[in-house]
Amino acid sequence: MPGLYIVATPIGNLGDLSPRAAQVLAGAAIIAVEDSRVTAKLLRHIGIKRPMTPYHDHNAEGVRPGLIARMGTEAVALVSDAGTPLISDPGYKLVRDARAAGHNVVTVPGPCAAVAALTLAGLPTDRFLYLGFLPPKAQARAAAIAEVAAVRATLVLYESGPRLAVTLAALAEGLGAREAAVTREITKRFEEAVTGTLGELATRYADAPPKGEIVVVIAPPGEAAPASADDTETALEEALTRLPMAKAVSEVAKKLGVDRKALYARALELKG
Repeated sequence: MPGLYIVATPIGNLGDLSPRAAQVLAGAAIIAVEDSRVTAKLLRHIGIKRPMTPYHDHNAEGVRPGLIARMGTEAVALVSDAGTPLISDPGYKLVRDARAAGHNVVTVPGPCAAVAALTLAGLPTDRFLYLGFLPPKAQARAAAIAEVAAVRATLVLYESGPRLAVTLAALAEGLGAREAAVTREITKRFEEAVTGTLGELATRYADAPPKGEIVVVIAPPGEAAPASADDTETALEEALTRLPMAKAVSEVAKKLGVDRKALYARALELKG
């Protein structure tokens, strides 16, 4: 059917391309690609030739209207160089505009380096936050790390080999001695997941930057220290200035993890 097909491609092992993905690529009128040389290799692997057009950060604004127009009568496939499109690339605007134009939008799921790294790391997977690439400049990177330091979830980010040690050192400074894993070459012959604290990993890679695509997975923070009596008192007094007693007690108890009954008794004393 005409429309947009979001097709996940292998992140290293060409055998990971699903039969459905191969079928969609074979039937597409045109394939929007990051790099035609990379996608041509994949198409050769499955024995097909299809028209391709570059679609990336530098040309997306100019190319997108033409692709949207074609979706009305043709099947347009979107791929990235590796993995699931829209993850750290500009594809979401193509999806948004395709929907706005009333076109059919279909996803063909498959490999994703961030999810694959989570399965290798041996860290909690019930909640995770994908960060993409951290900023390259030190001050902006430190600010980005500080922004997520208190998030109670496993953190997942991408990095390059030459920048890995610097990034790990910044993470250790901003997040402390959290457990982490450096995963690389996922699905390839030399796939590995090296674990340790952020500081240990920063030291390991300081003089030996690894090659290949890298995903860093970081454990969530430990349990927060219980609020002190002074902190609880201050928070309760402030809440009572703007809320009824029951709501003030509820807010502070939830925020600081304090026993609600004891907090209510203290609120009665303060009001009395």
